Amino acid sequence: MRPVIAVAAGCLVNASGEVLIAQRPAGKIAAGQWEFPGGKIEPGERSDQALARELEEELGVRVRTARPLIRVRHDYSDRTVVLDTWLVSAYEGEPHGRENQAFAWVKPERMNQYPLLAADAPIVAALRLPADYVFTPAGGSDEGCLAGLSHLPRGALLRLRRPGLDREAYAALARRMLPQCQAQGLGLMFDGSPELAAASGAAGWHARAADLQRLRERPVPASMWFAASVHNAQDVTQAKALGVDFLVAGSVKATPSHPAGHTLGWAGFSELVSLASVPVYGIGGIGPGDRARLHGVYAQGAAGISAYWSRVGSS
Repeated sequence: MRPVIAVAAGCLVNASGEVLIAQRPAGKIAAGQWEFPGGKIEPGERSDQALARELEEELGVRVRTARPLIRVRHDYSDRTVVLDTWLVSAYEGEPHGRENQAFAWVKPERMNQYPLLAADAPIVAALRLPADYVFTPAGGSDEGCLAGLSHLPRGALLRLRRPGLDREAYAALARRMLPQCQAQGLGLMFDGSPELAAASGAAGWHARAADLQRLRERPVPASMWFAASVHNAQDVTQAKALGVDFLVAGSVKATPSHPAGHTLGWAGFSELVSLASVPVYGIGGIGPGDRARLHGVYAQGAAGISAYWSRVGSS
């Protein structure tokens, strides 16, 4: 059995939105590769305590404001590492290498230019993804969706979920929405055909839980987001095997549209987040107002319909 090593890692963000990464020095395992600074969590130590201690020892900075970002479990050939990762938005002191390691401030979308440790890939995804994932209302009109785009959170992802449309009508609506989404800073995610998503220039493709059972490999290239809806541990395992980038798990709570449907509750949702090791959005009876609670269980943020569209009268 591999030993399990618990590590606290910090993503320090500067005023330009760049994140600090460090190069592992000569003499260490994976020397020359890059990682997020941090270190082992000592017995009896909380992860936030370990984070503060390690960043002061390693970088000479004192953490002032930080929140949980993502928890990643990664199996190497000889050990399992659990990365308890925090987003550090405020700190005192100027980071400097107390262990003579090299540093770089890098925008999350450019981190693929650095040879990062394999375990850090989901952390990069969490840094790149927004806190809001909006679904289009199934019963809304096309014009209502288009009119409401300017009222959605800038930078959000938007899933074009219109199950009643055939492929041609869906593609026509997507062609109308794409330029407006780009103008509003929204990333448009497709349903239905992954081939259509790739050919149309979408930000990514979203699989239903039922889709996961028929897929045999990742359906879109690495340059696009691959997302999936999950409801249980089996769904999570299948999605991870296919190389999913992020998940939407729910329902967290009962909703008006599904008052008697299966719900995970916060405890069940937290269990799926812990199993995932990729960014996870919560859906079902929650919204942007639950962001602090979602972050508290290492979730990415909220996904939903009415929590976003009710504000603009499009639900």
